[in-house]
Amino acid sequence: MEADRAPEKTSDGHFVVIEGRKWRATDPAVPEEIAARRRRHLMSARRAVRTATTGKDARAEREARARVQRAKVALGERGAAWWEQTDDDRRRRWEEGLAGLDADAE
Repeated sequence: MEADRAPEKTSDGHFVVIEGRKWRATDPAVPEEIAARRRRHLMSARRAVRTATTGKDARAEREARARVQRAKVALGERGAAWWEQTDDDRRRRWEEGLAGLDADAE
């Protein structure tokens, strides 16, 4: 996949296909500015996982993986399927997720 092209999506838009593998798509209702902030948290948490595993720090790895999970849930990529949630539930998921991620970063 070229870096400037969006990944292929399934016909229902629920999944993206990357190298032949399906992954749950980010909730399209999440405002782009908020989604971008969550992606920054996700990338930071993934870097923390790498640092912790390289340093063999099990506690730091658990904490970093928990941050990855919170970011993925906030984006709608894990947890309850966003297409099965009400608009209010979806908004609450991304607002609470972002607040928790921002608190983690402090």
